[in-house]
Amino acid sequence: MIHATKTSPFIYLAALMAILVLASCKKDNGGQPDGGEGVRDIDGNHYDTVTMGTQVWMTENLKTTKYNDGTSIPTGLSDEAWRTTKTGAYAIYDNNAANDAAYGKLYNWYAVNSGKLAPKGWHVATIDDWNDLFRYLGGNGRVIGGKMKATTGWNSPNTGADNSSGFSALPGGFRSWAGRYNLMGKNAYFWTTKEYLPPSDYAWYIVLFHDNAEIYSSSEYKMQGMSVRCVKD
Repeated sequence: MIHATKTSPFIYLAALMAILVLASCKKDNGGQPDGGEGVRDIDGNHYDTVTMGTQVWMTENLKTTKYNDGTSIPTGLSDEAWRTTKTGAYAIYDNNAANDAAYGKLYNWYAVNSGKLAPKGWHVATIDDWNDLFRYLGGNGRVIGGKMKATTGWNSPNTGADNSSGFSALPGGFRSWAGRYNLMGKNAYFWTTKEYLPPSDYAWYIVLFHDNAEIYSSSEYKMQGMSVRCVKD
């Protein structure tokens, strides 16, 4: 079972969701870099990929400025606009292009829910995708985070990080529902496609921390800006 008792600094719900992993899970295996062409988004950004079990994951956070039908995703929103929008948008941490290059963009959940954020032939990771990944990595929520975290790009201490999965998780931080940026270098937040008790203003996400090797899940306001990872269809 994925341990889910630690709260992230911006959680507004009292209860955390534990992602269930079967006790009879597969033996831990490292991912296999594909060594091929990877995948490009509609902007031409290139992403390396890794195969883990039957899944192929991007090893980098999404950076696209457009949906896969060519429509531009709104950005540059003021704090007020970010807080009130009910449509897809993205932000760059502190509006700094260097952060975009290193950690990718921060998308609200409305962009995720468009169904058009990932490159064609790919999709934003679902709860089922994450569960499949966790089972493949052994199912122990107290150490999976370390297996998923990149060994560089994190603040010290980068506890337990060995990136043995090849997932190369990076701590892109977040843009809060109020528009503030926080925790780049410390924590990695990834949206899932799952809404919390629909219809509601919340959706589920995955989080990894710099100071432990665990992995957690919870729900947050859909207007939060978080990183996105994609899986091949």
